Amino acid sequence: MAGEHILIVDDEKLIQSTLRGVLEDEGYRVTSAGSGEEALARLIDDAPDLVFLDIWMPGMDGLEALAEMKQRRPEAAVVMISGHATIETAVKATKLGAYDFIEKPLSLEKTLLVVARTLEHAHLQREHRQLRERVERGQEIVGKSAAIEELRQQISIAAPTTGRVLIHGDSGSGKELVARAIHARSTRAEGSFVEVNCAAVPEELIESELFGHERGAFTGAVARRRGKFELADGGTLFLDEIADMSLKTQAKVLRVLEEQAFERVGGKETLRVDVRVIAASNQNLQEQIAAGRFREDLFYRLNVIPIEVPSLRRRKEDIPALVEHFIALFSTENGRRPKTISVEALAYFLAYDWPGNVRELRNMVERLVIMAPRDVIGPEDLPPPLRTREEAAAGDDAQRDRTLKEAREAFERAYILGELRAHEWNMTRTAEKLGIERSHLYRKLKAYGITTPKP
Repeated sequence: MAGEHILIVDDEKLIQSTLRGVLEDEGYRVTSAGSGEEALARLIDDAPDLVFLDIWMPGMDGLEALAEMKQRRPEAAVVMISGHATIETAVKATKLGAYDFIEKPLSLEKTLLVVARTLEHAHLQREHRQLRERVERGQEIVGKSAAIEELRQQISIAAPTTGRVLIHGDSGSGKELVARAIHARSTRAEGSFVEVNCAAVPEELIESELFGHERGAFTGAVARRRGKFELADGGTLFLDEIADMSLKTQAKVLRVLEEQAFERVGGKETLRVDVRVIAASNQNLQEQIAAGRFREDLFYRLNVIPIEVPSLRRRKEDIPALVEHFIALFSTENGRRPKTISVEALAYFLAYDWPGNVRELRNMVERLVIMAPRDVIGPEDLPPPLRTREEAAAGDDAQRDRTLKEAREAFERAYILGELRAHEWNMTRTAEKLGIERSHLYRKLKAYGITTPKP
């Protein structure tokens, strides 16, 4: 694809200039290096989409450079250049991860064919990797509660627009999941999704992280580094926990949002980017503004489309579906036969308030898939805080019975709600499915405070 970056690594200037001329005529961006050592430095500085790498070079030869490249960037697409490669050398290079070979003297037609084929292969690999990562991380919004259906609707409205989105929700509720869903359904889906956790980056490094730096900009800046804004060009930048950013950095981010331009730390060149920013916070930003810790003008720039992610305790009827989803996910990931969970064990899941939200539930299910000894996860397998140590030791029978009663009631309420929604609030069909009389169903609704929606 024209515009992609190709790095030529060859100690012969003639090869460099010949390849550069051919590739630039086709619209590719081309850089070159005269040695393996220089190429490895470039790999960090300005990651190429494809590398042409000569096998025979003084100092570090092509095979050594290839091994090191694949260690630093396994996804790098590398084509070897050789004047007199033996079968043995070709086998070694292929085992080290080279995609193809071209031989000197270079054929224009063969070279362009190899470039097109290699870039297409790299693109497919990248897509496959992203898909696999999404599946492995469970990148799916699970549930059918009213709160989740409303969230899905907000995502579908926000995604195709160019508007900035500000996501608010408790820690572990799934703010990153929402940001990724917006990106995946946007016109930028083919571009990069780049994440910065503002709370995890030290204050002295946040500007370098966002805007990049030039070599020598500060102690330890041994090479130029591209920042997250630059890496997200043409795609989406997700600024998580935005409230943890200092006022000084907030001012710089505001400028980028206004001008879509910035300079690297220690640099004078103005870089222009086309980035959609999605921000998220678990704090009340209006309170932070009142306390003088967050810029009001930045808040209004970010808060074009506000989205609230519900906490898990607000959508407990989704817990059975989430548990089932994560059991399937982690069983596959760990190469195990999928387990099931007993109604009694699920009742404990429904009685618990999940202060860590979906992240806490996910971690709990992963632990049970790995650690529970039988195919059916029962109450006896549940660790604290789902089951207190006293319950597990069968100490206080009255306390245990009370807790189990609460858990069963929570389960029954969630189950009835789920069936009502599945049958579009038709009382007759729901009662038939539950195997109870309509009058009994109405009593249950009253007892559990379930109100039917207005037509």
